[in-house]
Amino acid sequence: MYDQINKAISRYVAFKPDELDVFDGLLEHRTVPKKTIMLHEGEVCNFEAFVVKGCLRKYYIDENGHEVIIQFAVEDSWISDISFSIYENQPSQVFIETIEDCELLTFTPEAKEALFLRAPRFERAFRILMQRNLAVTQNRLFCTITRRGVEKYQDFLAKYPTIPQRVPQHYIASYLGITPEFLSKVRAKLAKS
Repeated sequence: MYDQINKAISRYVAFKPDELDVFDGLLEHRTVPKKTIMLHEGEVCNFEAFVVKGCLRKYYIDENGHEVIIQFAVEDSWISDISFSIYENQPSQVFIETIEDCELLTFTPEAKEALFLRAPRFERAFRILMQRNLAVTQNRLFCTITRRGVEKYQDFLAKYPTIPQRVPQHYIASYLGITPEFLSKVRAKLAKS
């Protein structure tokens, strides 16, 4: 059950078997049905989740009542509300919802701190994960600001080739910051070329 997450975390730091045993012992295996809201806006986030199987989305509701998707999480990726909620213990501004039936490995902030005390090299691995997450977020912001709709969609397909078969088109449009109608035109244009 832990091979997938152990392989993923070991990309950044080489761990000894006993360190991975400590890590694995702090994880909680969860099976979550699709369309389950795991975090509501206003709640304090108390988990970080590694996706073993399935697809989730993180989104907020804008001032016009529209959902704005800020992250998709599929196999071998992480999802949480690290901005304010999990580390600052503040109410979340986002929702986290399963799009498909999901199999997750989760841990609490307290379990993570216990991990750092018992296996300190994990602190480096999670720091690297945070740096990579920041780089991806900054790149996404740059692309959102500087690219046209067709380029945004092409970039999305290059980075997330399986998601268009797994989520409704209006979710992708929300993620890209365009309307579903415009996304339909973009897809039609690309199909012709």
